[in-house]
Amino acid sequence: MDPDQLSDEDLVAYLTRCRDHHIAMVSQHMRHTAAAMVPTGDFLAHVTRWTGLPSSELLGLMRGAAPVSAGASAELEEMIAAVSRDPAAQWLLDSDEDPAGVLQALRSLDGAAGTAVSGYLDLVGYRLLDGFDISGPYALELPDVLLRSIRVAVASEDGVESDVDALIADVRSKVPPEHRVEFDELLGEARLTYRVRDERGVFSDIWASGLMRRGVLAGGRRLVAKGRIHRPEHLIDASFDEMAALLSGTGGPSADELGARAAYRASHSAKDAPAFLGDPPTAPPDPSGLPPAPARMMGAMGIAMGEMFGSSQEEHEEHMLRGLAASRGIYEGVARCISGPAEFDRIVKGDVLVTVSTSEAFNILLPLLGAIVTDSGGLLSHSAIVAREYGIPGVVGTREGTERIVDGTRVRVDGDAGEVTLLP
Repeated sequence: MDPDQLSDEDLVAYLTRCRDHHIAMVSQHMRHTAAAMVPTGDFLAHVTRWTGLPSSELLGLMRGAAPVSAGASAELEEMIAAVSRDPAAQWLLDSDEDPAGVLQALRSLDGAAGTAVSGYLDLVGYRLLDGFDISGPYALELPDVLLRSIRVAVASEDGVESDVDALIADVRSKVPPEHRVEFDELLGEARLTYRVRDERGVFSDIWASGLMRRGVLAGGRRLVAKGRIHRPEHLIDASFDEMAALLSGTGGPSADELGARAAYRASHSAKDAPAFLGDPPTAPPDPSGLPPAPARMMGAMGIAMGEMFGSSQEEHEEHMLRGLAASRGIYEGVARCISGPAEFDRIVKGDVLVTVSTSEAFNILLPLLGAIVTDSGGLLSHSAIVAREYGIPGVVGTREGTERIVDGTRVRVDGDAGEVTLLP
């Protein structure tokens, strides 16, 4: 569907379908929350009790179980294979021409390469790059980043060799013999469902919100042409009913009102919001009085939520920040402090991403990275999961990484110890 080719009436109908689909996909995402969290939390609860090993070590056993977190798809594999066999496609991919033009030229190639590139761009092009809000751009709006990630994917050799089988065997040897069959069952279920953590967003609301944004921007362009609003993206700050009224010519806010709303949104962030509303939150109720099955469920969910949202509480030093050891390995590189997709074009291959947090939509950027450092999020945060899947060092939950690390400086990321050292 090309929304630019629709009449005003048909565009309103199309946006209504996009809105309804977006609502359904948010619900679909949330329906899979338990599947994404309970088996992993249950695994951690049991195996920690049996072995005394920390979650950072046990979650290393999940590596390779969430291929979508490393950007894997049949369309990506087909594109890599087709471009690698086509000299014209390789020439285009390496050219210094305008990135949007290069992507369009690759799409237009005759034969398997053009078909495969089109298939991949159709898959990822309209997924949001940061979060779930239609105020953020989708991949095709940042063609330079998209093109560079494709170049890395095509040029990369086979993935990093995984030692997960050896890690599993080592942990299993520390489990008391009478629990090893149960260990195998818990690990199998956790690895089976671990992928749902990212898949529920990638295949649900990130895609739906990107399509909604695409339709809204099409409406914004025609309203700019009619002199009703100042910029296409200002329509994002209208309610859905206001969008319909503006496009139908039956009312809606003024151009200045929408411009003021857009300016307010652009000048504020989630950090400006209070940590909570009302009274401070209390601790969860004591589950000890529950029957065994509900107590086990509560325990699994509590552990999973703690590992998803918890940050390190370790003290920092002058030139070292301490976080959570999310993904093993040590890497030195240039720190690139990124607040959102508008700055993605500053990332070059080998940089260390320093950001508040990431979502599933960051996946398109990750092939370029040497390591990840975040302010917030725990060992089951998206940042930690993708670092493990890509096999790059990751330290999450540093609390102050974006404040203490100066953009462009060199850092050492120690994913084994959970430390980030500022280098001279």
